[in-house]
Amino acid sequence: MKIDKDVEIIMNYLNESNFEVFIVGGLIRDEFMCKKPNDWDIATDATPDEIINVFEKTEFKIVDISKKHGTIIIINNKKLYEITTFRIDGDYINNRRPKEVKFTKKIEDDLKRRDFTMNAMAYSNEKGLIDLFNGIDDIENKTIKCVGDPEIRFKEDALRMLRAVRFSAQLNFKIENNTYNAIKSNINLINNLSMERIREEFNKILISDYPEKGIRLLKELKILELLIPEIEMCYEFNQHNINHNKDVFEHTLEVVKNVENNLVLRLSAFFHDIGKPLSFFMDNDGVGHFYGHDKLSVDITRNILVRMKYSNDIINEVLSLIETHMVVYRDEFKNSTVKKLMKKVNIENLIKFQIADIKATANPNKYEHVFRLEKRCKEIINNKEPLDVKQLKINGYDLIEMGVQQGKLIGEILNELLEIVLENPKLNEKEKLLEIVKRKWLI
Repeated sequence: MKIDKDVEIIMNYLNESNFEVFIVGGLIRDEFMCKKPNDWDIATDATPDEIINVFEKTEFKIVDISKKHGTIIIINNKKLYEITTFRIDGDYINNRRPKEVKFTKKIEDDLKRRDFTMNAMAYSNEKGLIDLFNGIDDIENKTIKCVGDPEIRFKEDALRMLRAVRFSAQLNFKIENNTYNAIKSNINLINNLSMERIREEFNKILISDYPEKGIRLLKELKILELLIPEIEMCYEFNQHNINHNKDVFEHTLEVVKNVENNLVLRLSAFFHDIGKPLSFFMDNDGVGHFYGHDKLSVDITRNILVRMKYSNDIINEVLSLIETHMVVYRDEFKNSTVKKLMKKVNIENLIKFQIADIKATANPNKYEHVFRLEKRCKEIINNKEPLDVKQLKINGYDLIEMGVQQGKLIGEILNELLEIVLENPKLNEKEKLLEIVKRKWLI
C-alpha cells in the first residue's frame, strides 16, 4: 500500500517511540478499489498524552486535542492528520454514541467496534494487512456487511443504517441479507438521530455516483418516507399524460440521475415535482394536468428543507430552481422578461436542470428551446446589460444630492429605474437616469 509521505513520517515517529501504528478504515478499502485516498486515519496504541509527547518537538503542529475520545489532530504542509488511540466503545446512549471509550493496546479490539467489514481493516508496512472479518472478500464481492451482529451494530448507532445505504450509492455495492433485514427491523431507531446527522448522510447519497440506487434503497427499506413523509404520495402516482411515461417518483429518480452532481441541483431534482399529486387534475378526455405544481412544490420543499435544517442559501437556491423549472422560453420574450429570470435564478443551473428534467420524459429530445434561452442569456451578459440596481449608473447618493429625501423612497426609485433599464439598456447612462428622476419624482 502506497502511504502518503507525511503519514509515513508520522508512523515512523510513533514506531521509533516503540508504539504500534496502523492506517485504518475506509482508506484501505478505497486503496484496494484503486480510488484516490482523501483523509488518512491513523490508529496507535499510544495514549493521547503519549501522542502529544511524541509530536510536540517535531515539525508537526498539534492543533486539536480530544483526549476523552482518544483523538489528536496534527498538521503539516497545511494538511490535517487524525491520530486515534486504539479503543473499545462503552455502552451506547440513545442509539447515537458510546457513553465512554476505553483505550486498548490491541488493534484487534479497535477493529471489532467498527461498522462494516470493508471499513474494519488495518495496515502497516511492518505487519501488512490485518483483515479479521474478511473485508477484502466483501469488497471483491461488492457487499456491505456488518462487523459481527448487525442488530447490535445498528442499536449502537442508528446512523450506520443510513451509512450502509450511502455506501451502496457511492460504491454500487449491495447490502448483505442479514444486514439488510436488520436495517428493516430497526428503522425506527433513526428517530433518535439528530437531523443534522441525517441530513449529512442524505446529502452524501444525493451526490454519490449512483443517487437513484440510494434513494430507491431508502424507499425499499421504508426509510425515505420516515425521513420525508411528503414523498410517499409520489410513489406509483400515474401522471395520465402522454408527455410522461413514468410515475412521479420514477420520473424524479430519473431527473436526479440525469442532472449534474451538485447538491443544489440534486436537491432541486429530488423535490421539483413533489407537489404534483396534490395539484393533479384530470380533464374530460382523461388527460392529467398539474396546474401550479411548481408553486405547490416550492411550498412543500421549503417546509422540508427548513425541517432538515439546510442553510438559507441552499434553501433559496433550490426553491428558485423549482419555481422556474417550468418556464418554457419563447423567442418573443422581452429582454426585461429574460433579465428578470436571470435575476431570480442561477441560469446556468436552470439550463442543466431543465435538460435533465426533459430527458426524463416521454419526449427526451425536445429541449432545443432551452439552448435558445441559454444563447439569449449569454448575449445579455456579453452586452453587459444591467441586471441589478448595483449596475445602474447612478446610486442612492446621487439621488440624495438631487434632493430626494433619504429613506424608503430611494430604494423605490432605484428599483423602478432598474425596471426601465431592463427594458431599454441604452438608458443606463447617468445623465439620462438623472433626467428621468427629475421628470418623474422632482417636478
